[in-house]
Amino acid sequence: MAGDGRTLPLPFNVITGFLGAGKTTLLNRLLDHPDMDGTLVIVNEFGEAGLDHLLVETSADEVLELSSGCLCCALRGDLVETLIDVLGRRSGGELKLFGRIVVETSGLADPAPVLHSVMAHPWLLERLRLDGVVTVVDGLFGLQALERHPESRKQVALADRLVITKGDMEEVGDADLSRLAEMLRRLNPVARILRADTDPVVPETLFHAGLVDEKGKPSVTRWLGMESDASGEAGPEHHHPAHAHMHGPEAMAQGAHGKEEIGSIVLAASEALTPRALEIFIDLLRANFGPALLRMKGIVKLSDDPSRPVVIHGVQHVFHPPSRLPSWPKGIRDTRMVLITRGDLRREIAKLFAAVRDPVSGGAAAMSDDTLSLLPGGDG
Repeated sequence: MAGDGRTLPLPFNVITGFLGAGKTTLLNRLLDHPDMDGTLVIVNEFGEAGLDHLLVETSADEVLELSSGCLCCALRGDLVETLIDVLGRRSGGELKLFGRIVVETSGLADPAPVLHSVMAHPWLLERLRLDGVVTVVDGLFGLQALERHPESRKQVALADRLVITKGDMEEVGDADLSRLAEMLRRLNPVARILRADTDPVVPETLFHAGLVDEKGKPSVTRWLGMESDASGEAGPEHHHPAHAHMHGPEAMAQGAHGKEEIGSIVLAASEALTPRALEIFIDLLRANFGPALLRMKGIVKLSDDPSRPVVIHGVQHVFHPPSRLPSWPKGIRDTRMVLITRGDLRREIAKLFAAVRDPVSGGAAAMSDDTLSLLPGGDG
């Protein structure tokens, strides 16, 4: 549920997907759900979302109230200005209290700037928290879009939730869905995959993908994609986080017009890093790989207080200010960082990570599964 809207920061979600994937259908389906009461939805144009049957009245300045209890706002300018405007009117009592914001992007949009709008703006950062990216993927034409359009691949790579649509169409077979799901796992090994025709595609399953859950408590294992799949099934609609490891060349996605790979890597270390080492590592990542660093999530053990881990989150060159948790989550006691990149940067990033590690420890940089071990400063 979105809640009563009084608690800040508010959860902020993004729904994206390539042209024709079914974002409008998904959005309408969500807006009919009672758990969306108290949600503000920002769309590019009201007409594109087909919301006419849900409208009940018009509020000030084209913020519309829907029959489900949601509010809907048209985005016709800058997103930051729109967010500042609606949040200001909310606090001033001009709009009813809302407890969540959902932004729906256009089919060709890069979702990274939408995330940057919150992560890089101090005023918004105090009032909003990133709760997840939902990417809608066409079950009929999704493979072609992923092969031909870099925009589609980036939308998938940045996602926390992937929703396959049109899986019940006669033209879509089980083998097609399996190939599509495998491609999605290669592009993004940590996102949960759902099928719109067989899984419960509701606010509870699509949202709450951020570091903090709906009750305001940290949920690191889910955020990092390490949570076990309760279903125990391995069909195209499910994803097992055990696959969230360093992938080899066979797990790279290539575009139809030359090599444009999406790579993933998990960095892990049992010894504590110095705060300076973490600072240098992030600075070097931004400086050397900024545009290619599609997304990075991590929980880090620091030497100044190993009992209280630090959480880091970055999208390309923009990083959310690190935050400290009161304690380690159950089942995790060591540094773990998940990076999704444009291009196969595993070896370069592994060397960089090894170089900034505390040389006193002499520990190796552990890479999940393939176990690429590098001594600090080593060549691997």
